Amino acid sequence: MPSESGLTILHVDMDAFYASVEVRDNPSLAGLPVCVGGPATRRGVISASSYEARKFGIYSAMPSAQARQLCPDLVILPPDFDKYTRVSRQIMAIFRRYTPMVEPLSLDEAFLDIAGSERLFGDAIEVGKRIKADILRETNLVASVGVAPTKFLAKLASDLDKPDGFRVIQKGEVREVLDPLPVRKIFGVGPRTAKRLEGMGVRTVSDLASRDRAEVGREFGASGLWIHDLAHGIDPRRVSPRREEKSHGMERTFVDDISDREELQQILLSFCEEVAFYLRDKGLRGRTVTLKARYADFRTITRTKTLDVATNLGPRLYTVARGLLEKIEPGALRLLGVQVSRLEDVRTAVQETLFNGTPNSRDQWLESSKKLARATESIDKLRKRYGKGTVVPASVLQQIHLKGLDGTDRKIEVDGED
Repeated sequence: MPSESGLTILHVDMDAFYASVEVRDNPSLAGLPVCVGGPATRRGVISASSYEARKFGIYSAMPSAQARQLCPDLVILPPDFDKYTRVSRQIMAIFRRYTPMVEPLSLDEAFLDIAGSERLFGDAIEVGKRIKADILRETNLVASVGVAPTKFLAKLASDLDKPDGFRVIQKGEVREVLDPLPVRKIFGVGPRTAKRLEGMGVRTVSDLASRDRAEVGREFGASGLWIHDLAHGIDPRRVSPRREEKSHGMERTFVDDISDREELQQILLSFCEEVAFYLRDKGLRGRTVTLKARYADFRTITRTKTLDVATNLGPRLYTVARGLLEKIEPGALRLLGVQVSRLEDVRTAVQETLFNGTPNSRDQWLESSKKLARATESIDKLRKRYGKGTVVPASVLQQIHLKGLDGTDRKIEVDGED
């Protein structure tokens, strides 16, 4: 029977996902403080930490060297994103057994709406318990589950009793649950907003909820109205199975600063090839290329260029990215990255010619892109069958000998809640 309680939304979040996968695959690490990230002897950062490591105050994005100081016995493992992606697909497949309304937020968490599936599998609470058990049985990993009437409350619920949590927030319990929480628990309230709210005497969700909505709106604009609604448990967002991917990119922090432009160009080429392969695999192409560079003094700059025609071809992206690199001032870089945004489906029509078909540089560019795309199709098939390193540009092979490429931070950006 359809739920009379209004509880149809689930948020499932894997506990310490990357670290838990590594411990699962190496049981001798069980009970030890384990992190996934870059090496502590260089400029690595922590990507994920086990709950044993968190007891020492270690958290994601912390420099690995600092984490090692907090816990000398810390086990730091290099990330294996291909493995994490495979496990993530297993977990998402479990979700989809119970409902097609699955909205992934990242590799290790998703919203589900089970409205319409109750007759088959029971209410949201029953489905949440079954999913939690299925994940443990089939992957030997632990998930925390939140069940609530809205996305915000479901995500909040999954976080309240971690690890291995299962929390339900009924409609009648919203005020009881929200009121005592620190205001930073509201989605959209970051450190700066929390500090401004504290200056207004707002420290808890109850404090925020008791303020006049118009007053909060005047102080913080549209975001103020949003966080005030959330403080009352109001969240009209629905679960969307087809989340629009806004951008994709890669960046890397080097072991040693790099100032040689040829080395930086080769690194940039490998990034563009990898990003392009991902876009093709997802059936996407993008129009805007952004270069990110961080100098040795931590000064960070970005440069952006938008193309007339979207592309998912590595050489095309690299030509743009290299041009952006040439425009920034010389200097030693500690980080370099490239991002492609304004993504669109590859099935989106492209205007072939301009000015009644008169040949021009744009048409020549399109024609050469078609030829390059045909060649790329064969390469992609080889990479998918035999691995990403099967076929790469010859110049990229030189990077095996380049300094600074073993302190990797890999990033995939998806627009959504964190």
